[in-house]
Amino acid sequence: MSTATIINGKEVSARLKKEVKEKIQALGVCPSLHVVLVGNNQASLIYVRNKTKACEECGIASTTHHLDESVTEKQVLKLISDLNADYSVDGILVQLPLPAHISQTKVINAISPLKDVDGFHPMNLGLLLSGEPRLVPCTPLGIMKLIEETGVEVQGKKAVVIGRSLIVGKPTAILLLQRNATVTVCHSKTKDLQQVVREADIVVAAIGKAGFVTGDFIKEGAIVIDVGINRGQDGKLCGDVDFESASKKASFITPVPGGVGPMTIACLMHNTLHAYLLRKQPVRGVFPSAK
Repeated sequence: MSTATIINGKEVSARLKKEVKEKIQALGVCPSLHVVLVGNNQASLIYVRNKTKACEECGIASTTHHLDESVTEKQVLKLISDLNADYSVDGILVQLPLPAHISQTKVINAISPLKDVDGFHPMNLGLLLSGEPRLVPCTPLGIMKLIEETGVEVQGKKAVVIGRSLIVGKPTAILLLQRNATVTVCHSKTKDLQQVVREADIVVAAIGKAGFVTGDFIKEGAIVIDVGINRGQDGKLCGDVDFESASKKASFITPVPGGVGPMTIACLMHNTLHAYLLRKQPVRGVFPSAK
């Protein structure tokens, strides 16, 4: 029975942020990221604070537009329109979730695809699907970098993604397909879920249920990437994977916290620089978006 090697997302993200900082310094530029935050959701406030700190580390100018929860959808769309038109703005990120009276779809679709550093705009998702990725969603991009960290060749492996969201599940499945993995996407309607997952060489858990994926789901020697961020009964942060039992079967596993989370923010820094280059220094191959 194996004991898994922990994939340290903090270390990998620190290297990526250092790479971004060095590229920015070499170019002698200062990309700008504008974050739109509506309301006072505590998790969102923490995320935005972490993003601001990462921008400072990398040499990216960060501006947060903190709007009251009572703001209208029309006002939010007007702000995004103004940011789209402002040449000095390189990246636009709308912190999710939004209040119920504001359409998340309308807001995301209103962001210029060239400034969409979250990679959620239909045009960017379409480019990803077509095999010509431009701005790739941050969490899936971070997941792929963590898998690369293991040194295991993805090509030919069986991969199972648990969860089919546009933010994580579907883009991750596409990226794995592009690396020539054989990919299965599981969801709430999947029959014999445990048996399907047990066949996987690579498991990406993004189902949103604390400790749902136990060691019984895991094939001996599999790579396990835990995307979940939940609160356990003891109030502590935990993932979708039961770390204790899964780590006895896996060859590599990400912890929660300290796994995928830091990579999401580091990849946002990566995307902000890439968005700058797309509009202002469109030199082919300077900073590929998905590698």
